[in-house]
Amino acid sequence: MPDADRRDTQEKGFLNHMADKELLPGRSNPAGKLPQPEKKLQEAVCVLLVELCERFTFFGIVCNMILFCTAKLGYRSHQAAMVNMCFVGTSTLTPVLVGWLAEYLVGRIKLVCICMFLHFLGTALLPVVSFPFEDVYIDRRHILHALPKREQKIVFYFALLTASLGIGGIRAIVCPLSAYSLEDCGPKELLSFFNWFHWLVNLNSAVVFVSISYIQQSVARNLGFLIPFVSGLMAMITIHMVRGEMIYKPKADSSLLTTFGVIFSALKTCCVRYRYFSLGTSSWLDHAKENHGGHYSETQVEGTKSLARLFPLFAFQILYRTCVMQIPSGYYLQTMNSNLHFSGFVLPVAAMNVISIVPLLILVPILECINSWLFSSKNNGHSPTIYIVVGHLSAALSVMVAGFSEMHRKHFPQVEQTLSEEVLLVSSMPCFHLAPQYILLGVAEALVTPSCSLLSFRLVPERMRGISMHFLALFNGAGCFMGAFFVQTAHAGTQGNWFPHLLHEGKLERFFFFLASLMLVNTLGFWTIAHRYKNLHQDCINELRGCLPGEKLLKHEKAIKHYNTVLESSPILSPMEKT
Repeated sequence: MPDADRRDTQEKGFLNHMADKELLPGRSNPAGKLPQPEKKLQEAVCVLLVELCERFTFFGIVCNMILFCTAKLGYRSHQAAMVNMCFVGTSTLTPVLVGWLAEYLVGRIKLVCICMFLHFLGTALLPVVSFPFEDVYIDRRHILHALPKREQKIVFYFALLTASLGIGGIRAIVCPLSAYSLEDCGPKELLSFFNWFHWLVNLNSAVVFVSISYIQQSVARNLGFLIPFVSGLMAMITIHMVRGEMIYKPKADSSLLTTFGVIFSALKTCCVRYRYFSLGTSSWLDHAKENHGGHYSETQVEGTKSLARLFPLFAFQILYRTCVMQIPSGYYLQTMNSNLHFSGFVLPVAAMNVISIVPLLILVPILECINSWLFSSKNNGHSPTIYIVVGHLSAALSVMVAGFSEMHRKHFPQVEQTLSEEVLLVSSMPCFHLAPQYILLGVAEALVTPSCSLLSFRLVPERMRGISMHFLALFNGAGCFMGAFFVQTAHAGTQGNWFPHLLHEGKLERFFFFLASLMLVNTLGFWTIAHRYKNLHQDCINELRGCLPGEKLLKHEKAIKHYNTVLESSPILSPMEKT
């Protein structure tokens, strides 16, 4: 059997080549040696510091943007809410764009330097826009400088755009999720990582919301220059990582453009051939394969098929993300129009966000104990889909409670309150009456975000995990922009009644009830498909990955060996049949 031996040798060579590719390290290493434990520790510390600095600057920008837009730029309440949600959405989408640029058009190191410059430029321009130039005098008669409103808005939007592009570069190149070496982790380890990762990020945001928001609102607004200082510190750490060759370089096995190309090619082939041919394909994406008239290999199409299974999961996160975006928009406006005085002390508006973070900080250790017990049990395993269903229900209840809180807030008499040197007429209801809606949304975040990250990372082949996380970011960003669209539609469709500038003159509770009803339907829809994502154990993953050519070849090799063993040990076959 010379031909069979030759094919067997070729298959083994291909398998060894694939195994060698899998063993290549993600970080650049010219010497071809694995990094020392000290260098690995240094990489982890640098990535974590850059991540924390980036989140610090991001939350520092978001925390009081609505107050700045309404008090300083003269925006209406719905316009300020839309600006804030669009900035969050843009910062969520830019990592996908920058990741594509780094892969195809610009080198990673060059793009890191560009993004760090844009990040520092944007964070430096924001304090310049908010700087109270009218309070600085050359002498008793002349003001040092007064920036007109139109130019102030132009600089403001330019600063937000450059800062969001810089944030995208940092998240995509310096601190991608794949930089944490999670390839060999099981479901329990992955869920533990995502839980503690989001716990650390939210702990950082809690510090920002308490400290930076108070500084910007009450003590010394000029100390907002602390944000670009942190950005500069992050730049220095990143430069150290570049010089030490610690910038993560992912494998180039798949790309976002290839995934979109497979989808569009399959759709095109389906539309062209559906009327004339009856192709016996198991999935519509199979039409993109070369042997079905498409332009993509079986490896690329099978990887896209495993990713397509997650599209319903991603789609149901859009409306959930819209509800979460009520914290920096609708909930913020409610808090700003409530009584912030507490024992002679004026609370910063954004400090109420800490109430939504506290449940997450408390629940993560509890969930860790629960997950350890569930994953160690001898049943069929534990799926995080129940967490997502409960989290979606908690988000719907939060928005519903916000509607009742708005009705309750209007029953209190109005008082004057000074915020950022602006006198506002607000309700005398203490802002702590709004705590239940913040707590419910914090519980939802503790349950949903780590679970969605786990499913997106676990239920696809290893080479598709980065693409899967990019798609999750795309749908989360879509949820932010949908929130801005809902606000604009509600304001325009009701002549400002459902999302008014002055809350006591409108019916903001109707907007919350409408959003809560949509979220309840969304929760029911996800519950009906949750069974698709229940099995996280290796059998299910092998079923997903076994359709890839590399895995098929491995199974084929094992089948050949087993067949040869049977032939050699069978007593009923003649010597001629064995040869």
